[in-house]
Amino acid sequence: MTRLRPPRHRVEHRAVRWWALQSLALFAPLLAIAIATHVFWEAARPWTLVVAAAAAVLLLVGTIVEPWWRYAVHRWEVTDEAVYGLSGWWVREWRVAPISRIQTVDSVRGPFEQMLGLATLRVTTASSQGAIDIVGLDHEVAAEAAEKLRAVTQRTPGDAT
Repeated sequence: MTRLRPPRHRVEHRAVRWWALQSLALFAPLLAIAIATHVFWEAARPWTLVVAAAAAVLLLVGTIVEPWWRYAVHRWEVTDEAVYGLSGWWVREWRVAPISRIQTVDSVRGPFEQMLGLATLRVTTASSQGAIDIVGLDHEVAAEAAEKLRAVTQRTPGDAT
């Protein structure tokens, strides 16, 4: 029987930059729009200052605090029995998926991940909770893990339902 236990491996250190870039891409435009609105639209100045301050706080937290916090939390492991994942920064999700329940294994690489040589290993199971996403892996490590899962699931009896 597979038991819930802490996964052994940390994600790639470059994931910190990836998470920071995601926050930067989300909150920097909001801050820029708020500042531009404050400068060019005099009637909106009372509320644009509040929006700019909130965007600045979110930008700082999202690019400095969140990435390091997530890096401290995120763990993963693939064994012959199960896939283990621990993720989150505000709400932590700790999941284990027995090999016999795996339906698909995918490697996902967005633009920032490609730029940093990272990938997300997505393991879809017969669970109503959805896929286990192991983010922030070196793209070669993700490919090796996907290949290992393909081989292990091929020789594991069961119908993954």
